[in-house]
Amino acid sequence: MNADAVRPGNLRTWLVWCWLAGALLLAMGGCASRSGEATGADVDILTASDEPDGRKRARIRMELAVGYFEQGQTNVALDELKQVIANDPTFPDAYNLRGLIYMRLNDMKQSEESFRRAVSLNPKDSNAQHNYGWLLCQLGRYDEANRAFEGAMTNPLYADKAKTLMTQGLCQARAGRKADAERNLARSYELDAANPVTGYNLANLLYQRGEFPRAQFYIRRLNNTELANAETLWLGIRVEQRLNDRVAMLQLADQLKRRFPQSPEMTSYAKGAFDE
Repeated sequence: MNADAVRPGNLRTWLVWCWLAGALLLAMGGCASRSGEATGADVDILTASDEPDGRKRARIRMELAVGYFEQGQTNVALDELKQVIANDPTFPDAYNLRGLIYMRLNDMKQSEESFRRAVSLNPKDSNAQHNYGWLLCQLGRYDEANRAFEGAMTNPLYADKAKTLMTQGLCQARAGRKADAERNLARSYELDAANPVTGYNLANLLYQRGEFPRAQFYIRRLNNTELANAETLWLGIRVEQRLNDRVAMLQLADQLKRRFPQSPEMTSYAKGAFDE
């Protein structure tokens, strides 16, 4: 298994998890940021009468942009964001979502500029820091990405640390920093044991360094859920094979054959390619 296997591409793309979580947080972030609680800023609670007209109009457009983004209507969402920024060029959430949109469009330069602007307008926006860190990771700027992830978690009110720890761990694995990756994935798992991306990647890292009983713990828990797929079953098969538990291995192999007969993992099992 090469290092790229740490990215659960066949787990229906872990990036989708990050984008969906980011978009949903954006949708909720407007209400939180009005009170100052989302940023930890020492300000009075703002009521509707305190909000400038430009910000009110921008917020309405922002809600529309988030909705279009979640529906996959990228260009429409981008048009709405132009209206948001025209009404309020200091609205940080707009730049955060714009960064996600340009990332989806594979325009990394515009995406980076957008995230940098979002962070500069609100340095305590953990969601923007998280998204910026993932972009930097994709660009191979791992040290900068790590600083962005750490920055996201400095806010004591940040409610989605499990997501950031997971993404940071995957980025560290991508950079070859497997000890750091394992540590942060384990921390993420403590906060959210139900996340299949975290469970799979933690088990895979442990398998790679020969920690088979520990890998067995995590991959068995995942394979006992409805989220098991060909990739998780194949990892489970290889773990059980290493531990000489033939009964457990054959049970997983039966699932793989029955549910995913045409998968590459089934082909590998049929060939007995346990170590490839």
